Amino acid sequence: MIDLLLGGSPCQGFSFAGKQLNFFDPRSKLFFDYVKALEILKSKYFLLENVKMKKEYEDVITQHLGVKPIEINSALVSAQNRKRLYWTNIPGVTQPEDKGIMLKDIVHENVDFKTCLYSRKTGLGKEIDKPTALCASDFRGLNRNQNQTSVVVELAEYIVPFDKTLLILDKEIENGKVGYFKTDSQGNRVYYIHGKAVTLCGNAGGKGAKTGLYLFGCITPDRVNKRQNGQRFNDGNKFYTLTAQDRHGVLVEGYIRRLTPIECERLQTLPDNYTAIGVIDGKEVPISNTQRYKMLGYGWTVDVIAHILSFIPETYLHTVVSLFDGISCGQVALERAGKVYNQYYASEIDKYAIAVTQKNYPHTMQLGDVTKVDWNTFLDRLDLIQKVS
Repeated sequence: MIDLLLGGSPCQGFSFAGKQLNFFDPRSKLFFDYVKALEILKSKYFLLENVKMKKEYEDVITQHLGVKPIEINSALVSAQNRKRLYWTNIPGVTQPEDKGIMLKDIVHENVDFKTCLYSRKTGLGKEIDKPTALCASDFRGLNRNQNQTSVVVELAEYIVPFDKTLLILDKEIENGKVGYFKTDSQGNRVYYIHGKAVTLCGNAGGKGAKTGLYLFGCITPDRVNKRQNGQRFNDGNKFYTLTAQDRHGVLVEGYIRRLTPIECERLQTLPDNYTAIGVIDGKEVPISNTQRYKMLGYGWTVDVIAHILSFIPETYLHTVVSLFDGISCGQVALERAGKVYNQYYASEIDKYAIAVTQKNYPHTMQLGDVTKVDWNTFLDRLDLIQKVS
């Protein structure tokens, strides 16, 4: 008896951010492997997650699964805007309560790091109890005539250098969007940290790559009266840029950076450093930031899944099967929902995702490529195991 079938079939073919090739995209066709597994395994409960998509595609999935989806935005339980559809036969699922978490509540500057006085002669010095804004010049060469403060060494690699292409969007500021570099595309946009983070992406380009770019600092409420004739210039710990409304300069103080893998884990409500280490061939190995960003972008927001699973009446689930398991956010969610399970079978092909799962949940039984699993044979073996045990 399979108690729960989980799945988040690849979404690239459905996503509004992609080409919307729908079921003609080979990745989106994997949805039918979920349907096949559901028909054969006949699990007591099921849960399928996917992106928001055109109604006609949504209706096809609904027709095959026999239930309408519930739309939940991860913003209710995390600092990330992430609207997703959830098809499930778990009874009575409602919207989670809004926890009111903003990006500023989970970034390192406000959670983890103390800043230090910095001297050109002695390097890092006395810690400062109260964090202050890191200056652009701190990572473009230290000023010769003064000590620098607020150097957060751990974040140096995430700082985005200022260049002459940053454009401030006056009308967007109220919506949390500061501006963009070069072209107005997701990877080049800059946002404030006082709202929600944009949706993490498994595949994306531009300066912001998979996390988005964020301003840690402030801009003046009023445009600087002095016209700059299209030129930006650095003035000590501050810099000027331009607005889209006109060619007036705008004073900006602070720095712009992408999010760290730990911050992305927090956006997905995972434990810090959940994706930092994996197990391959029985040995622990570090996972690169590139792979961590990718896995987190494709992952689930754990607290949303835990909320849905909390509506399962039973506490004990003997066997759980998870397709397209990724980094096994499902197991984190089961624990957080207070569910106890005996066996967890996972189908995944990404070796780094599998490595992270095996580090955090070493008893996970990996099934390999979902397209190659014979579910009838799987059931026969499962029945034999359960009879022996």
